[in-house]
Amino acid sequence: MALCAFYAVWGFLLEVAVAFGPVPRITWKHKEVQLIHFNESKVSNYSTLLLSEDKNVLYVGAREAIFALNAVNIAEKQHELHWKVPEDKRAECVMKGKSEQTECRNYVLVLQQLNDTFLYVCGTNAFTPTCDYLNLISFELGGKNEAGKGRCPYDPAQSYTSVMVDEELYSGTYYSFLGSEPIISRHSHQSRLRTEYTMPWLNEPNFVFADVIRANPSSTDGEDDKIYFFFTEVSLEYEFVGKLMIPRIARVCKRDQGGLRILQKKWTSFLKARLICTIPDKNFIFNVINDAFILKSPTLKEPVIYGVFTPQMNNVGLSAVCAYNLSTVEEVFSKGKFMQSATVEDVSRKWVRYFGEIPNPRPGACINNEARASNYMSSLNLPDKTLLFVRDHPLMDDSVTPMGDRPRLVKRDVKYTQIVVDRVRALNGTIYDVMFIGSDRGALHKAISYENGMHIIEETQLFPNFEPVQTLLLSSKTGRRYLFASSNSGVVQSPVAFCDKYTTCVNCVLARDPYCAWKPLEASCIDIFKEGEMERSWIQDIGGDASSCSGPDNSYFVWRKNGQKMKACIMEQSHMLLDGRGHVLSWVKDSVSENTEYRCSFISKVGNVTSEVLITVENKDSSGQDAWTKEFDTWRSAISEHDKMMQNWRKTWETCNKRNSL
Repeated sequence: MALCAFYAVWGFLLEVAVAFGPVPRITWKHKEVQLIHFNESKVSNYSTLLLSEDKNVLYVGAREAIFALNAVNIAEKQHELHWKVPEDKRAECVMKGKSEQTECRNYVLVLQQLNDTFLYVCGTNAFTPTCDYLNLISFELGGKNEAGKGRCPYDPAQSYTSVMVDEELYSGTYYSFLGSEPIISRHSHQSRLRTEYTMPWLNEPNFVFADVIRANPSSTDGEDDKIYFFFTEVSLEYEFVGKLMIPRIARVCKRDQGGLRILQKKWTSFLKARLICTIPDKNFIFNVINDAFILKSPTLKEPVIYGVFTPQMNNVGLSAVCAYNLSTVEEVFSKGKFMQSATVEDVSRKWVRYFGEIPNPRPGACINNEARASNYMSSLNLPDKTLLFVRDHPLMDDSVTPMGDRPRLVKRDVKYTQIVVDRVRALNGTIYDVMFIGSDRGALHKAISYENGMHIIEETQLFPNFEPVQTLLLSSKTGRRYLFASSNSGVVQSPVAFCDKYTTCVNCVLARDPYCAWKPLEASCIDIFKEGEMERSWIQDIGGDASSCSGPDNSYFVWRKNGQKMKACIMEQSHMLLDGRGHVLSWVKDSVSENTEYRCSFISKVGNVTSEVLITVENKDSSGQDAWTKEFDTWRSAISEHDKMMQNWRKTWETCNKRNSL
């Protein structure tokens, strides 16, 4: 495809950049919010996190160490294990030209829950990847020392990702000491599979994320569970002066057994496609994916995939978040066109759309009921024609387009590195996807998309020394919603919201945070998910309308007689003025007796503000009694003619306002 049409955009980077970037409504400095920290002296590279919500444990993999922390308070360390490189292995690593102080150490990069008793753990082990089983009861390694080749990278600087599915490890990493052989593989005792070592399958990929999406149990098509991998690789289909990077999504089927004669011990279901994340009206392309997250929720019809992207030539610091429906992805893999390698002008080979016949069963498809009905009970039964085709055509010509055909968020002056997404129901029943996005400067952005666009609720500085956020996890357990972020120097635990930092109703509502609402009776901004039951009096408006925070409907009177609260015969009236202010009036009907004290308190429900008026009924013989009685009779007359009074109220108010008196 033409070079200029695809990349003319770079000339307009500076012009385009100034147009982008919603600004966080508020920024919390590191010392302004209560964050919980964990780090150990002489330990670094806290690069791997695994959360066990059932046990309330956060497992942390670092350089030559594994920790088990209390997930409610990560400052509480429950267990620790030091996993160091033997001296002979370190010396051997140094002999191969690697650094003794950095590369020739053991970086724990794989932490996966095997079952209730064991974690499967892998480390670089001085450029000799090694895996073992961590007993969660004794917190000791089993001493298996399995070769971790293909499961964990040799070099801690190389990209990697992994996910455990039904006690089988699926991983994307590099297979060789030199980092020249990328691989997506499955490791199990029954059937080990891997990708072909050819450029059409994987071309210098940078792996960022992997996850499983289970087949719908209520479906009648007998579909398989699928494992998805996200990475950026060097393009095959586009020509460019240098190496043009392309963001990809790839998937394999869990029950894939490889081929019988062709693709033996290789994936028969591996397909990959390009992820589109562009701004169409600006002709701007984000072609590097830095992280992905698959949102799965009972309130969703289907999972939604979120990805954070940057442009390859990111000299102006632009980042974007794009979201994709799973059905769009599967439409590309199940019905999309394939690409093929073709010779052009007898000189070079290019990848172009394949227009020929597609074998049956469809190449790359999982074994389902339709395949079984044709007697293809597993991938081992697939015909050679299907297997040859998928071996030579792993790349789809059709691309995966985002929801709305544009990014959910575009932000300048930042490089996003990590993302997790929570699904939150606001007080009015509307459901919002709340995005938590980490940056290469240690900041966390919390953002939502709504009818009128995108809103960044807040920015929180997670790490005081502005280190990149390496890993980000979300715990969405009821009543215990936390974020966990790791960097080179440690781990931070943060609440999902800082509602209590908003001290007034207006600030609480204008935050437009689905987690927060104003509780009038306590005059405080609360996390609605930490309360027992939601109340109708709470105030929240994600659209940013704070008018509910003002006016007589959000105020009330309290009358006390000789210190005792009165409950009967209390009258109230209110009147809204054109300028938005309100005037309120209250009076009490009571039999007047001597030496009685009435105290009327006017309390605002949306702010901790109280106005009081003291009325004292003195002895009848005291001076001024006649004047008081006359004034009281006037008030009683005014009450009986209330309708007339309300018609003239505005004039009365304006006169009183001039005297600065109610």
